[in-house]
Amino acid sequence: MRELMVELGERSYPIYIGEGLLPEASSYFLKHGISTKSPLLIVTDSEVASRHLSTLEDSLRSSGFTVASAIVDSGESSKSLAVLEKLVTKALEAGLDRKSTIVALGGGVVGDLAGFVAASYMRGVKFVQVPTTILAHDSSVGGKVAVNHPLAKNIIGAFHQPELVLYDLNTLQTLPPREVKAGLSEVVKHGLIWDAEFAQWCEDHAEKLLALDPDALGYALYKGCSVKAAVVSQDERENDLRAILNLGHTIGHALEAVAGYGELLHGEAISIGMIGSAKLGLRYGAPEDVYTTTKRALSKCGLPVKLPEHFDVDAIMDAMMHDKKFSENTMVFVVPTAIGTVEIKKDVPTAWVREIVEQLKLEA
Repeated sequence: MRELMVELGERSYPIYIGEGLLPEASSYFLKHGISTKSPLLIVTDSEVASRHLSTLEDSLRSSGFTVASAIVDSGESSKSLAVLEKLVTKALEAGLDRKSTIVALGGGVVGDLAGFVAASYMRGVKFVQVPTTILAHDSSVGGKVAVNHPLAKNIIGAFHQPELVLYDLNTLQTLPPREVKAGLSEVVKHGLIWDAEFAQWCEDHAEKLLALDPDALGYALYKGCSVKAAVVSQDERENDLRAILNLGHTIGHALEAVAGYGELLHGEAISIGMIGSAKLGLRYGAPEDVYTTTKRALSKCGLPVKLPEHFDVDAIMDAMMHDKKFSENTMVFVVPTAIGTVEIKKDVPTAWVREIVEQLKLEA
């Protein structure tokens, strides 16, 4: 088992990564002060519930926890105010109080949604992340929690750090191939923004990662979480440095919104967005290998590097105007300057962005 710490003073917390952790969840909960005296609520989705919910419930109940569970539909559409209200109702019916804990069992959607319930219920209760997807190695760390608005992704949210992150690699073995590929998008991203050697490692080991080789996967997730933990420890609330984690997200979030949070998985949209960011990097004078290496690494992981033809450029641009990073005809973009190094550009002309979005349709 590998262990990391997200260093945030009194809000510091551990990330545990290993095989067979889910059946032992109660021991980790007790170790980190999750109370058995107040009921807790597990939030999961319909796909994860059938595979892993009973294992977590049994572990917690065997140690004296009072457990209630809520199952939402799988997919981005569950990150809504309507579903949030249903979960608050469930928490009230289950008797959750100020010392209760909300547990997210699932991928990034479940983590964001359950985390926002925890942040807002009684003005904030404890929160535990139990990720079950590769993609969630990114979203489960750092405390960003949110739901979507039809016009913009993650526009209704908060910062609410978990008490711990418990990452059982065995839960990843049941992921569909498309989810595996989408998850690797954020893994590659961590190399592209922070660690050129790791970016190259991802490319070299793409076949093993796609095959869910435990050793390769454990190392990749440890390295990805290490980057996220290092960045968040320096900038918890995205005042500056943490924004580098948004590589590919300005375009990617717009693609998700235009697609109705369904046609493209988050990782697929971010992959296309990172190609766009690499193109933007060339505009600012980055070497050609920023684009070619980014494209090659993502392609080897089975990710899309071209915008589907039917996506409307005007609709994409309009979605970006609703993004938190838009202001007065300029946008904030994370722009690569070399593999493993990025800069935050706060005055990118929207005309440049439109040209790049149009180019994303043309180049395979």
